[in-house]
Amino acid sequence: MTRRYTVGVDFGTLSGRAVVVAVDDGAELGSAVHAYRHGVLTDRLPGGVPLPPDWALQDPADHLDVLRVAVPAALAAAGVDRRDVVGIGVDATSCTVLPTRADGTPLCALPGLRDRPHAWPKLWKHHAAQRQADRINTVARERGEPWLARYGGRVSAEWQLAKVLELLEADPEIFHAADCWIETADWLVWQLSGRRTRNVSAAGFKGLVQAGRHPSADFLAAVHPALPGLLPKVDGPLAPAGARAGTLTAEAAAWTGLPEGTPVAVGAIDAHVTAAAARSVAPGRMLAVLGTSTCLIMNADACHEVPGLCGVVDGGVTAGRWGYEAGQSGVGDIFAWYVERALPAGYASLAADRGVTVHELLDELAADQPVGGHGLLALDWHSGNRSVLMDHELSGVLVGLTLATRPEEIWRALLEATAFGARTVVEAFGVAGVSVDELTAAGGLTANRLLLRVYADVLRRPLHVLDSAHPAALGAAIHAATAAGAYPDVESASAAMGAPHRETYHPDPARAAAYDDLYAEYRALHDHFGRGGSDVLHRLRALRNRALRRPA
Repeated sequence: MTRRYTVGVDFGTLSGRAVVVAVDDGAELGSAVHAYRHGVLTDRLPGGVPLPPDWALQDPADHLDVLRVAVPAALAAAGVDRRDVVGIGVDATSCTVLPTRADGTPLCALPGLRDRPHAWPKLWKHHAAQRQADRINTVARERGEPWLARYGGRVSAEWQLAKVLELLEADPEIFHAADCWIETADWLVWQLSGRRTRNVSAAGFKGLVQAGRHPSADFLAAVHPALPGLLPKVDGPLAPAGARAGTLTAEAAAWTGLPEGTPVAVGAIDAHVTAAAARSVAPGRMLAVLGTSTCLIMNADACHEVPGLCGVVDGGVTAGRWGYEAGQSGVGDIFAWYVERALPAGYASLAADRGVTVHELLDELAADQPVGGHGLLALDWHSGNRSVLMDHELSGVLVGLTLATRPEEIWRALLEATAFGARTVVEAFGVAGVSVDELTAAGGLTANRLLLRVYADVLRRPLHVLDSAHPAALGAAIHAATAAGAYPDVESASAAMGAPHRETYHPDPARAAAYDDLYAEYRALHDHFGRGGSDVLHRLRALRNRALRRPA
């Protein structure tokens, strides 16, 4: 019997990766990674136009390059017959949205619009729309909008509505020139299949769609008179996870090296397809995707409204279950910031002398510190707070510094802060009646053994670690197998093709008890700066923004 394969393509923050997977058991046979030529645009557009603070854009041409480069390379590495590939699936970061023409052409690709920042895709970490999010939340609360509780009581600046409101207010010409306002994952499926679809996960979690309905035109008009004009730009039939969006066009077949007519799965959010790769789609199984940010994903059989949650959506992770999402806006990004911008240069030299990376050196130096021995406490808000405060104008805090504080102690405090942030989220689930029975970690940060040990101790529960080099791409390949008809649904495909656990970290009772004391201080600091004790972080942000806008 001929073995069958699927291709999964994961579009991350800085690069895209493709993996070729066996349909029968999920074995990863070949993979390739392609870095985006423009990376993340935070300071200026490719043509030199400067960007304001808190902006983060991407070039859609970089995403197409992944299809042209990484997919053929993964196929070559796998050494499989392309005619035996029965499907392709894609996922992308979210909420990453772009304005396009009716034929799918990104506005930023048009010659007259390349120097207009709002014509470019706004990445998930574009946080400049906090003021718009605040107004959306105020109007929704004043009107008693029933859908607001499904999003923990607050709409995020990362999501579709806040970003499009920012566009409408700052550059209405671009708003009206756009025929579509679309998630990157759905745009990629459009490029592959020639069909525009809208995945139910992004529509629900990032587009505020509940029970197939958008917020009303009356509500949108109360926020901004022209905002109801958004509805035709995002309208379209919702497609469930694992459904078939269409088949590869001749042009897309030439890009990827796959046969024309190969089934294309509906697009998906990166963290959500990773749940399928981790076999974490059964109720009570939470997945923590640890990367530049962290997403915490799980399914349940019932709908509970969790304060501070990113959302609960029927079918949002897999069809037939209530999907839940929470998250932290900065995790790996915080660690990268510290190493790249705050660490003394001598540490890089010492790491080179020892033949290790700087991250490995810091872990080694910090590993044997007793819990609380550094006398430090940090808030993991360098990129704002996604859950449970949903405020992207908050910023990082570090307290307890002395003249004796060493860089590795700060490093450990930052690792611990992200673990405390995760515990805050997990506890919010429990208080709202959503049982977290099992916790699995996936993503690039699972290579950090110290971090995983800290998480197990802080969370006071076993932490399973997924054994997959490219878990989101594997999840996309699992969705592709479902779209191709190899399995009746994502849950059965996940059971057959999901990756095993590499190892399990168990909490140490003594360290866990010590972390309880430190976590209590974290919560006090968290609530002081995040829940009204002091608004100094907001005032500092406003002062910075005014200073940066002031003529030199």
